[in-house]
Amino acid sequence: MEFSASTMSSRRVKKSDAVTEHFFRHSSGSRVNTDATIARAIKDEYPHLRLVIVPSYGVDLLGYAAAGYASYTMLDHSGRELATSLVWTSYIPPSRRIDGNPGALAREALFAKFLYQWENAEFILYLVDGRDGTGPYPSVRNHYLLTSDTAKADALILAAGQWGSELHEEVWVWDNGMWIKSAELYQSVRNASWDAVILDEGMKQAIIDDHQSFFDSRDTYTRLRVPWKRGLIYYGPPGNGKTISIKAMMRTLSDRKHPVPSLYVRNFSSWAGPEYSIGQIFAKARQLAPCYLIFEDLDSLVTDAVRSYFFNEIDGLQSNEGIFIVGSTNHLDRLDPGISKRPSRFDRKYYFPVPNLEQRIAYCCFWQRKLADNKDIEFPNQLCQAIAEITYDFSFAYIQEAFVAALVVIARDGRSPGEGKTVPGDELEDGWVNIGGTRDDEDLAGLILWVEIRKQVAILREGMEQKNA
Repeated sequence: MEFSASTMSSRRVKKSDAVTEHFFRHSSGSRVNTDATIARAIKDEYPHLRLVIVPSYGVDLLGYAAAGYASYTMLDHSGRELATSLVWTSYIPPSRRIDGNPGALAREALFAKFLYQWENAEFILYLVDGRDGTGPYPSVRNHYLLTSDTAKADALILAAGQWGSELHEEVWVWDNGMWIKSAELYQSVRNASWDAVILDEGMKQAIIDDHQSFFDSRDTYTRLRVPWKRGLIYYGPPGNGKTISIKAMMRTLSDRKHPVPSLYVRNFSSWAGPEYSIGQIFAKARQLAPCYLIFEDLDSLVTDAVRSYFFNEIDGLQSNEGIFIVGSTNHLDRLDPGISKRPSRFDRKYYFPVPNLEQRIAYCCFWQRKLADNKDIEFPNQLCQAIAEITYDFSFAYIQEAFVAALVVIARDGRSPGEGKTVPGDELEDGWVNIGGTRDDEDLAGLILWVEIRKQVAILREGMEQKNA
C-alpha cells in the first residue's frame, strides 16, 4: 500500500489528529513512559497499519534522507504548524568569525509527522522526543514508523543503520565516555603529509612500510599462525614529529584501495569510569577491524588505576585481530614495563630525537617552500643553512615557533624585505651579531626574515636555558 499527502489528508487523517492531541496532553502533565502512550495512540489512529519503533540513537532516518538516500515531507493537515509539530530553531555561531560567516540556523524536531519515501515505498513517520525519567532532559527520541510492509521497513532500518555506522569524511574520536565523529580532525588529517615530516629517511620509510605491510599481510599472518595484530610506540622529547607522523599515517591509510578507519582516543574519562571507556574503545576497534587505534600521551592515559584492565584488553581472551595500535609518549620512562618492554603488546619503539643539522636544514627548506609565493619575504637557499646552524638543540616545534613569531613581527611592522636591522645590544666589534651559531653571511645581513629569526631564536634560547636551570 502506498501513501501520499493527498490520500493521507482525505482518507486516513482525521480533522483533529488524535496522536497529536495525545502527545500534547501527555506532555503537559506527569507521565511514566512516552513510548507506551504514543504507541497506543498511533495504533488507535492507524489500526490497519503496522507500527515499527526505531530509537534514533541507532538509526537516524532524517539524516539518512538528508544525505540523499530518501526523502521526507512534514505533514500538517490542520493548517496550524504548531498544532501538529514541535520544532526548535537554534542559532549556531560560526566556527571561525574571521571568515565573515554569519552562522546558521538549525532546526531540531521534538515532535513531528512526516511522509517518508524510500525506494518506491512510502511510510508515515512520527518523530517523538519522549524525555522520560527524573533526570534533566534525558535523550529519548524515537521514530514511529507506520507501514503495510514490515519487511520493507526492516530493509530501510538496516540500510539507514549501516549508513549511520560508517564514516563520511570523519574520524572516530573517543572523548568523555562516548564515540563521536569528528569532521574537524578529518580535515586536519587530510592536510597532513609525509612531506612535512622531517625524519631520518630510513626511519620514515620503516614506519610507512611497517604499517602498509601489516594491512597487506593478513594471509601471511594466518599461514604462520601468529595473531594478526601490531603495536608501536613513538617516543622522544616533545615537538619532534610524533603527532604529525600519526596524522600523515592516518591519511595514508585512508587513501588505500580499501581504506583503513582510524580511531583516536583523547582520554579515558567516562561517567561510568575509565574501565568502561577502555572496554568500549577496544570493542569499537574489534568491530571496525582492520583499523588503526591511536593513543596519544600513553603515559598519561594508562595510569596505575587502569593498567591491568588495559593489559587485559590488549592481550586477554578477546581477539584483537586486525588492530594496529600506536601509542606516543614524551616520557618513555614513565610507562609501565608491561607496555614499554613487553613485545606482545607493543612490538617496536621508534625514537623521535631532537633534529640534527641536516634535519634542521630540511625543515627550513620546508618553510622556504611554504613561503615561496610570498613576494614580501626573501628566502634564499643559504638562509636555510644559516637558520639551521643557530637553532642547534631546538625541536621542530621550537623552530616552527621561531618562524611564526618572526613572520608575525614582520606582518605587524609592515617592513619591506630590504629593511633588515641588527639586534640592538648584540653587535660585536666588526658588526656581526652573536647568536650562538656561525657568523652571518654578508649577503643575508639585510634580509628582514633573517633579522627577525635571530631575535626570536635568542628569545627562545633564553627561555630554554631558564627552563633547564
